[in-house]
Amino acid sequence: MKTLLLVYHSLTGGTRQMAEAAARGGQAQSDVQVRLLLAVKAQPADVLAADGYIFATPECLAAMAGLMKDFFDRTYYPVLERLNGRPYAILVCAGSDGQNAARQIERIATGWRLRTIAEPIIVCTHAQTPEAIFAPKVISPDDLARCEELGAALATGLAMGIF
Repeated sequence: MKTLLLVYHSLTGGTRQMAEAAARGGQAQSDVQVRLLLAVKAQPADVLAADGYIFATPECLAAMAGLMKDFFDRTYYPVLERLNGRPYAILVCAGSDGQNAARQIERIATGWRLRTIAEPIIVCTHAQTPEAIFAPKVISPDDLARCEELGAALATGLAMGIF
């Protein structure tokens, strides 16, 4: 059985909703085990045990969240040269454009020699004031559907041996 690992951090619930939607999509594929882990709990062994990945982060100060960075800091070197060719995708819950957060994860994935299976899904909440930034987020059904489809596509590709 293949394993799809979704690693995420969420401050206000938006990224969590996106990651959970992707996990639901992945769970539709019965031949794939889906693991949804908070970034602070994910370890190198979790990364090594997976066959594919979805990394989900909020945009914080035009970058990936610090706790996602911490995840990559803790796992990068212990798994380096052991993930080559595995598929991945990115989810970003952004207040402005989210491009830099996605770019940071893409650079790390390049170092791991992962291969992207889709363009990053970036959901922009347009939160620009302190009140809006820290308010709980509600992701639209259309955006959640896109996340779910991404999870399903990655899981299906794993199950079929495409990735």
